[in-house]
Amino acid sequence: MVPDPRAANGAGHWHPFAVPAIDVIDSTWVGAPPAVLARAVADPGNWRRWWPGLELAVDELRGRKGVRWSVRSVAESGDIGLTGTAEVWLEPVCEGSVAHFFLRLDPAPGALLTAAGRDRVAHRYRCLAKSAFWGLADQLDPGRIERMCARPAG
Repeated sequence: MVPDPRAANGAGHWHPFAVPAIDVIDSTWVGAPPAVLARAVADPGNWRRWWPGLELAVDELRGRKGVRWSVRSVAESGDIGLTGTAEVWLEPVCEGSVAHFFLRLDPAPGALLTAAGRDRVAHRYRCLAKSAFWGLADQLDPGRIERMCARPAG
């Protein structure tokens, strides 16, 4: 067994079902096929804009299925240092795709993360993910809003 860095005394062990301190899960439908959406998700130029404060290193480029990263928080004032994983999994649904976003982070060994701090970080990245994917939806399917809001003739 590998020692669990979350255990304060170092005596704990990693468990495959261990829950990370910060566990963000979100899904957003985008009116574009996975192949189109995958190009935007795989573009490193988007990552810093979408998730400021995180450094992402690609673990797996999955083509039409998305990307998996190793994640490290970039030092900001008061940042305790967080590490973990992120993933965007693209699933074909109807005439578009669902972008599933997963972010799992733990504090650095010995660092203290309060419940309020955990909630603040989770909320921040949940909102940033929604903003990123809603922006992509607007960019990749600009007529979506007009079609949704169009009134039937007659």
